[in-house]
Amino acid sequence: MDHNDESKHNEPMDLDDILPQVGEFGTYQKCMLWFVCLPACFPCGFGAFNQLFMADVPDHWCWIPQLANISVHERIQLGIPQYNDGHSKCTRYKLDWSYIDNDHLNESQLESCLDGWEYNKSEIWSSIVIDFDLVCEKDLYPTLGLVALNVGGPIGVYFFGWLNDKIGRKKSFFMCLTTLLTGGILTATAKNFWWWAGSRTIVGLTIPAIYQIPFIISLELVGPNFRSFVTVMTCMFYSLGIILLAGITYMIRDWVILSYITCIPFSLYYVYIFFLPESPRWLLTKGRFEEASRILEKLAEINKKELPVSFKQELKHRMMVKRSNSEEEKLRNGPGLFSLCRTPNMRLKTILITLNWFATEMVYVGLSYYGPALGNNQYLSFTLSCAVEIPSYLMCWLIIDRWGRRWPLCLSMIISGISCIATVLLPQDAVTATLILYLISKFAIAAAFLIIYPFSGELYPTEIRGIGIGISSYIGGLGLIIIPFITYLGSDNLILPLMIMGMVSVIGGVLSLRLPETLHHKLPQSIEEGEEFGKDFGFEDCVRCIPLRPAGIVIDEYEDLEMNHLKVEEQDEETPLGNLAHRTRSVRSLAKQNSFMDTQKDLDGTMKMTYWF
Repeated sequence: MDHNDESKHNEPMDLDDILPQVGEFGTYQKCMLWFVCLPACFPCGFGAFNQLFMADVPDHWCWIPQLANISVHERIQLGIPQYNDGHSKCTRYKLDWSYIDNDHLNESQLESCLDGWEYNKSEIWSSIVIDFDLVCEKDLYPTLGLVALNVGGPIGVYFFGWLNDKIGRKKSFFMCLTTLLTGGILTATAKNFWWWAGSRTIVGLTIPAIYQIPFIISLELVGPNFRSFVTVMTCMFYSLGIILLAGITYMIRDWVILSYITCIPFSLYYVYIFFLPESPRWLLTKGRFEEASRILEKLAEINKKELPVSFKQELKHRMMVKRSNSEEEKLRNGPGLFSLCRTPNMRLKTILITLNWFATEMVYVGLSYYGPALGNNQYLSFTLSCAVEIPSYLMCWLIIDRWGRRWPLCLSMIISGISCIATVLLPQDAVTATLILYLISKFAIAAAFLIIYPFSGELYPTEIRGIGIGISSYIGGLGLIIIPFITYLGSDNLILPLMIMGMVSVIGGVLSLRLPETLHHKLPQSIEEGEEFGKDFGFEDCVRCIPLRPAGIVIDEYEDLEMNHLKVEEQDEETPLGNLAHRTRSVRSLAKQNSFMDTQKDLDGTMKMTYWF
């Protein structure tokens, strides 16, 4: 009995057991969501996409200083070669401009722009392209700037993820915010391209970490029933933030001022230092029970609830009990990376999940980058490309727990791909039709981007869920380094990037049908269960659209990612947590919501930021 009690006290404390008693989504959590989590979405979107509008390319031609005393139109007609589709942008006539006539022009050779370029500043009058002359042989440089931004992402998410678990969520958030502001200011003060590109790498270090840290705090404070709501709201506000960015870029055309406007206002977030709490989950896992107790008591007080006496006593006991070295070692050491590929079924699922993640992330970000290039107005096109994501997220929320994961993921990726490929059938002047197909594609891929994360989390067994999602999303993130080069191809052929992204999306959608459905299934906990899950997958399973509930699974036993702890034995004596046994109606909802877009937890119960990239 004593041994069992000691083992119980040494197990990680899970706040999911206590949150229903103190309020799963009370006043405290709502304030955290509306004043911390959702505003924290804006700097991430601003930092990720503001540079699309810093690198606008105006019409340009070679500068000929000897012709400076005549009008621009005359300079272009006299010194620049003319073609059916306009004038040359990178060559000029090689002549002695002190004496010219028509015969000399017809016989003259061409040369590169030795004296630089002139730019048409009637519409675009401020751009890094103008300031740093990023045209002709340097027209790839703005693309390299996007690559620099995306290279910083995987580095930053793991650095701040490590920092997040080492020093806590609160301190790491303000360090991430400081890094973002530093990168933004350095961007605005750049004197040459490489300074600017290095500054974008610094900004990239904070994307997506800048919103994940407070987001994780909010998720760790709300109960399982509301985590899907918090996630969907975060996705929606992320899209709203990018729509706001489109409005700002429309009003501010100076790239230096734009750099300041899209970073300096976020210095107001330092006010969070006075009321942003540390995550109580993190504090509990670090043994800082007194601090965790104060936060939970404050949470209960604001929610007009009372922290159960039994929980206070348990906290007090934990303050005097320390895990042994062997228990700490057991907690830290678990199955490794090779467990993902050691057995055939797990190896196949890992490969398919990773390929789907790569395709989804690559196409979603690629279409986001390509939005301003379509339509007659880049600001309107970019706004519409962000706005279509909002109904897509709402649609996912409604159907994913009714029709499962496989077919919604498959159909959304195939529809996105076909819509992209169909643009090749349109004439070149069908600008509006091309934009409509693009928006349909963006709507569909946004749904796939939202589905792939929870679906992956449910397919990987609990023992290696963090490792699995981490490696799949990390490899998928490599697509962000490739996609700027694909969108660069659109400078010569507007439809070619859409064709490439369309084919990638269709292939990913078809491959996703080989993954087993997870809806209505008891999800795998151990590696052995993970190998058995979906092992007997056949053609009938592949083509089945509506998931079947397996025989023997009843509603009260519906189990998902972390539901084992909700099974409550009958007790004669009423306890503060005893009424969990009477919440049979909410158990089904809780299980379903917990399976959808829930943040994956480590073995010690904390939510890891590195699992989100």
